[in-house]
Amino acid sequence: MAKKNFNPNLNPEAFRDSLASVREDGKRNWVYPKKVKGFFYKYRTYLSWILLAILFAGPFIQVNGRPYMLFNIFERKFIIFGAVFWPQDTILLIFLLLIFFVFIILFTVVFGRVWCGWACPQTLFMEMVFRKIEYAIEGDANQQRALNEGPWTTEKIWKKGLKISVFGLISLAIGHLVMAYLIGIDEVKEIVTQPPTAHMAGFIGLLVFSGIFMFVFSWFREQACIVVCPYGRLQGVLLDNNSINVMYDYVRGEPRAPIRKNQEESQSKGDCIDCALCVQVCPTGIDIRNGIQMECVNCTACIDACDEVMVKVDRPKGLIRYASENSIKEGFQKLFTGRVKGYSIVLTVLVAAFVTLIATRDNLEATVTRFPGMTYQARTDGNVSNLYNITLINKTFEPQHVTMESMVNGIKVEIVGDQNWVIEPQTKFEGRFFLVQNQSEVKVPQQKVLLVLSADGKEFDDIETNFMAPVGTK
Repeated sequence: MAKKNFNPNLNPEAFRDSLASVREDGKRNWVYPKKVKGFFYKYRTYLSWILLAILFAGPFIQVNGRPYMLFNIFERKFIIFGAVFWPQDTILLIFLLLIFFVFIILFTVVFGRVWCGWACPQTLFMEMVFRKIEYAIEGDANQQRALNEGPWTTEKIWKKGLKISVFGLISLAIGHLVMAYLIGIDEVKEIVTQPPTAHMAGFIGLLVFSGIFMFVFSWFREQACIVVCPYGRLQGVLLDNNSINVMYDYVRGEPRAPIRKNQEESQSKGDCIDCALCVQVCPTGIDIRNGIQMECVNCTACIDACDEVMVKVDRPKGLIRYASENSIKEGFQKLFTGRVKGYSIVLTVLVAAFVTLIATRDNLEATVTRFPGMTYQARTDGNVSNLYNITLINKTFEPQHVTMESMVNGIKVEIVGDQNWVIEPQTKFEGRFFLVQNQSEVKVPQQKVLLVLSADGKEFDDIETNFMAPVGTK
C-alpha cells in the first residue's frame, strides 16, 4: 500500500497502530455512525432495494419447475442460472469460481472495494435495513449513545425490546432465505408448515442460521468486515497508486484548520475545516483522511458528509471523492495498467475455457461401481453373478430412456427392480444390476467387461468394469 505524502506533523501512519473499534484498554469501542444523506447515499439506497428484491425473489424463481439458483451442498447439487452442476462437473465449478475470483481481483485493482460498499449482502442488510430500523426506533448517533449509556427506564426497555423484536423477525426471514438457497423453497415450506419433529435437522438449521444473522447484525456488526472478511486484507496486495478508491484530497485539504468567527482566512489553510463529520458518519469508525485503510468499505458516507459541508462553507465539492493516489498527487489517472492487462488476459482465457467446457460436456453421465462388501454370488441354476451400483445423471431438459448391454459373449446384464431406466430431466438416478455368467464358462477369476450404455437407441458412454468368479470346471 502506497505511503501518503501528508504533512509530517499529522503523523499519517499512527492510525495503523490501533483499530478504530477497539479502545486503549482493549474493550470494544462501539461505533455510532451519524445518519447520512446525499447523492451517493440516495443511489446506494435505490440499488439496495433492487439487490435485496432480487436476493429475496431468487428462491422463488423457477425454470421448468426447477430453481433458478440452488446451492445444495448437502446433496452436492448446484443450479446456477438454471443450469445444473453435479459432482461430476467439479471442473466446471472450479473454473466458475476462478472466473469469479479473478473478476473480483481485476475489479478491485481498478475500482478498489466498491463491491463492499455497494453490493455486499453484509453492507446491504447492515446499512440499508438494520441501521435504518435502529435510526427509526432509537434516533441518530448521539441519541443512541445516550440511550445505551443511560439507566434502564421504561423508554429504554420499550425501545430496546422493539428493536430486538424487529431485528429477530428480520433475522428469521434471512435465515429462511439462506436455507431456501441451500435446500430449495419447497423443502423450506415443508419444514415451516409441519411440526419441528418431522424435520428436526431442517428446523435446527433454520434456528442456527437465524441466530447467526441476529448475532452479526445486532452485535458483531462492522467487525464482520474488519475482523472476519479477508477481502479488506487483500487490498494491501491488490491496490496500487492507480486504483480508484474513496480518497481524501490531501493536496487540496491540508493543512486543516477550523473556520472561526471574526478571523480572517489564511491563504495557507487547506479546504478541510477539520469538522470530523467524515469520521462521525463512517460505519467502521475510521478517519478517511489517513488514507486507504483495511477497514474502509467504500460506502461513500464520508463523501456525502464532506460535500454537504463544502457547500455550506462555499468551497468546491470533492474534497473526498472517488480518485486514485496518482490523480491526487500527480494530477493524472491511468486505468489500463500492466497489471490490469495481465488480469484481463487471465480472465478472458478462463471464460473461454469455461464456455468450451460447457459446450462440450456430456449430456448424460454414468458411473458404475461394484456393490461394497460382496464379491460373487453362486446361483442354484449353475450361474454366477456380480452385483453393481450405477449412477446416471441426465443434464438435458428431456427425459432419457437408458439401456445397457455387455460386450462380452456369455455375460449378460440383469437389472434389479424396474427394467426401464427412465431418467427425468436435470436429475440423478441410482440403480443396481447384476452381471451373470454360467459357472462353466468362467475362464479367469477376474475378467474385464465392457458395458455400453445407450439413451433412446443412441450410444452415449462405455464403461469397463471387472467380473469376479471362480474358474469353472468341465
